[in-house]
Amino acid sequence: MAAAPRGQEAAAWSEEAARLVWGGAVPLQVHLHDADVTALPPPPPFLTLGPRIGYFPLLVSTIKAHFSSSLPPGVDTVWFEYKGLPLKWYIPIGVLFDLLCADPERPWNLTVHFRGYPADILSPCEGEDSVKWNYNNSLKEAAFIITGNSKNVMNMSQADQLAMWESVRKGDLDSYMNISTKLKLGPFEEDFLVRTSSLEPRQGSDEPESPGSVKPCRVPVRLYVRRVQQDLEDLEDAKPVSDWESVSYINRPFEIRKEGGRSYIALEHALETLLPEFFSSKLTARAADPEPGATTPDSEPDDSGTSPGTPHDEKPASASLQETDVAKKTKLKLVRVQGIELDMDIPFLWVANNLKNPECYLHVCVYVGA
Repeated sequence: MAAAPRGQEAAAWSEEAARLVWGGAVPLQVHLHDADVTALPPPPPFLTLGPRIGYFPLLVSTIKAHFSSSLPPGVDTVWFEYKGLPLKWYIPIGVLFDLLCADPERPWNLTVHFRGYPADILSPCEGEDSVKWNYNNSLKEAAFIITGNSKNVMNMSQADQLAMWESVRKGDLDSYMNISTKLKLGPFEEDFLVRTSSLEPRQGSDEPESPGSVKPCRVPVRLYVRRVQQDLEDLEDAKPVSDWESVSYINRPFEIRKEGGRSYIALEHALETLLPEFFSSKLTARAADPEPGATTPDSEPDDSGTSPGTPHDEKPASASLQETDVAKKTKLKLVRVQGIELDMDIPFLWVANNLKNPECYLHVCVYVGA
């Protein structure tokens, strides 16, 4: 039997990777907070699976049904907590787990509150409607990064918008693919000889490219940088995250310009570009001999519709003297995507194509010693 063409084989691998991502789940053990218990004996914890690509507010109806006989009367204001830290509802469950559980905890023990919403820490959440709005907004941002505008998302029919959201809510990959392919937001061509820079503000992709130019490849990346002890040797000894000030959220699109020839860019090189402040040795060399054509933007794509507290970062992806000083005191400890501790030599665009979330962002959790 003849071997399958390389393109077919790659497509089969990509489909399998997507199914593993969409089927990924975190085992949860949810406890009702003592202040919300109105009946004795207290209810037992609720065991369930939290979809990695899902969001905590989408689990509320099922969890509430389990605790209903013990809840106080009144209006619910539901939120989740891990070791005293309120969990941000707009971050996917899998990302929160990878970020907050240095040593993976299974099941993940969480506390659910039905009263006392910490409005000073968490942005308002109106249940599924808020999650849906946040998802759609992130998808528009990703489309802008990839194509230069959000028209393909904005022009979706109401039926397609509803069907896409339902596919995400239910974890239905086949239905999602039927709609998402119309948006033409990928896959990225994985073999490149590249020159990298951050996203440059543009008017839109409708503007003609200059003669002989090649349209760059832009990858939407959302980074979550957690600081742990500098001398940490075992992740199970990492101190819990006590507040969100110790975590940096960074939206920093990764741009690749094809220069001719074919090669690939490794995850390590991508992270050096996205987080130069944590790669001090490379930092000095680049400051002395900057790459031709590399640019650093002063702003992100328009995120005026972003929900309060949505991760963003306005710092340019260039290295200042202050960043260089910070880099000398930090050390990269761990990189996680979709629960996988990735090898730094893995092709970055393979990661972007196969481990992204449904809103087309690649979520990367980075642990640094500081």
